[in-house]
Amino acid sequence: MTDVLDELTPDEPTDAPRAPASLNWRQEAEDGIVRLWLDCENSEVNVISETVLTELDTLLDHVKETQPKALVIRSAKPAGFAAGADIDSFAELRGEGAVAKLEQGHAVLDKLEALPFPTIAVIHGAALGGGFELALACEYRIGIEGAKFGFPEIQLGLHPGLGGTWRLSQLVDPVEAMQMMLTGRTAHDRKAKKLGIIDALVPERHVEAAIHAAAKGEMKHHAQGFRASALRTRAARSLAATRMRSESQKQAPRTHFPAPFALIDLWEDHGGSKAEMEKAEIASFAELLDSVTAQNLIRVFFLRRKLKAAGKGRSGIAHVHVIGAGTMGAEIAAWSAIQGHSVTIEDVNPEPLGRAVKRASDICERKHLSGIDTRDALDRMMPDPSGLGRARADLVIEAVPEKMELKEKIYASLRGKMKPGAILASNTSSLRLADLVDAAPERTRFAGLHFFNPVSSMQLVEVVSHDRAERETLDRLAAFVTGIDRLPARVTDYPGFLVNRILAPYLMEAMVLLDEGRSKEEIDRAALAFGMPMGPVTLADQVGLDICLEVANSMRSSLDRPVAETPAWLREKVEAGETGRKAGKGLYDYKGGAEPPKSPEPDPSTEIIDRLILPMCDAAVECLRNDVIHDEEQLDGAVIFGTGWAPFRGGPMRYARTRGLGECRDRLRALAERHGDRFRPDPGWDSLA
Repeated sequence: MTDVLDELTPDEPTDAPRAPASLNWRQEAEDGIVRLWLDCENSEVNVISETVLTELDTLLDHVKETQPKALVIRSAKPAGFAAGADIDSFAELRGEGAVAKLEQGHAVLDKLEALPFPTIAVIHGAALGGGFELALACEYRIGIEGAKFGFPEIQLGLHPGLGGTWRLSQLVDPVEAMQMMLTGRTAHDRKAKKLGIIDALVPERHVEAAIHAAAKGEMKHHAQGFRASALRTRAARSLAATRMRSESQKQAPRTHFPAPFALIDLWEDHGGSKAEMEKAEIASFAELLDSVTAQNLIRVFFLRRKLKAAGKGRSGIAHVHVIGAGTMGAEIAAWSAIQGHSVTIEDVNPEPLGRAVKRASDICERKHLSGIDTRDALDRMMPDPSGLGRARADLVIEAVPEKMELKEKIYASLRGKMKPGAILASNTSSLRLADLVDAAPERTRFAGLHFFNPVSSMQLVEVVSHDRAERETLDRLAAFVTGIDRLPARVTDYPGFLVNRILAPYLMEAMVLLDEGRSKEEIDRAALAFGMPMGPVTLADQVGLDICLEVANSMRSSLDRPVAETPAWLREKVEAGETGRKAGKGLYDYKGGAEPPKSPEPDPSTEIIDRLILPMCDAAVECLRNDVIHDEEQLDGAVIFGTGWAPFRGGPMRYARTRGLGECRDRLRALAERHGDRFRPDPGWDSLA
């Protein structure tokens, strides 16, 4: 990457007329080749904004007049090519205004595509969304090792809107193109080369040779296969589109996620004509932009940004020491090392330490780290059976089983061993910090750092305060969380904190429904139909029935209100070792091949959905009333990123407000009359209304 950074300092222009003034582009020319460097003002990453495109439009007119041998477009940002469109600039657009802006953007990229000399995009890092569409408008694409490409718009309830639907489906096998757009998955460097997205994949030191080869027309384009040719016909596209709709429907119905179906319709109806497809793309994008789904998903984007902003500043944490090499401890240690921290991990047994290193290696492979980056991450993570890292660490994270006596014993052993200023954080999910703080070596530098499993995939981390924690301690922990590419949710000490307090009723009510004779498949498929990423029965197995039981018992003893009773058979399962997926058997029998359902119920029981979902909304209201988190936006963001809670519905509070606060409260009262006081609405509903 050092070579890349050296190259990303373009020289002043040498043999071209002075380019028009620009805030976001820099131009240089050498050997008859013009280079435009995208360098968005006041930003660490490039985004494709209206200003970026307007400036590019003027620059293209200027470059065309100079008639160079070729035009090269690349990024001056070490972070990558371009992260996508500027969501701030289009989030508020509607109707004719959206159409007009999209038409302007199309015109700029069409102008780039039509230039009478070779145009070459050189991509390092990520080219996503609008950045990918900019690269697609060039004749050639040269990828630097580690480059990746994708259209994440589907995650915002949209599809590409600057010509990407046409250009990608014409460039590569249309089915592969559609899969990329429908799933939002990225194609990493070698995959992108195989598909034909890039014409060359080279290390930085060979970029100039590749540019000159493309400028001379000596670089060959990827040859498309027979299927790509066949899918140019409407009949073939209709057959493929039918299959795509069927697969999309299994994931989520059109009423919840209209964007995949709009994209399929667009390709099927207009995939044979550039002019028709681009015109229809603009109309479809503008219509989707006005949908409730897109507006909620765009809101989720801003919720993510708001959570991340809570971790601004420097943590002062370089060395992390993790006590406990179980599943959570191993994941915390591995992810911290991957993100650049020196890590020591301690356990009383050597076997878990070996498994922790293996887990770290697996995570590196899953995250597509290079061999060098994997080696460096593993070098930063050191098994420490003697606990020598305790004395050197800036942050000690305790991640041992949820036993008060065990945690207190560990805290006692840390007295006099931690260096001055070091922080002790507990990863507890069911114990109150108020019950642990007196055992901590330094009460003001003790707090909760509640990760979610698996840490390498789950974005949220709860930073949990208590009455005696210093503000500096909490600020440093939030900054640490942001520094390891996770989202800090600042919450107060409360039974289950925030996420588990809201998630627990979902899991516990599922156990009651099972006890009443409802099938686990029916319960899970009803939740999937609502939009949850995982049914509560499946989730209970994923979390671990033993953990679920601990959380339920903690809620029952800590909360002032009734909670669902735990069926006796659940305790018996845990005692028998049938604790869920990790044991091979829980509520589902994984060894026997009985996998949970993945498709939603087409006609789900509204009774089941309300019994699962409304108690979560009620718990959210309770948390707001008790100041567990600052506001509704942070609450919705935390629940979405901590549990995957139906993001297209905007979070539990957004859902409650959309459905109607009065209606939710009245429905809870009706459920309380039928099923007991656990459904009795929290007093906070009245003040919200």
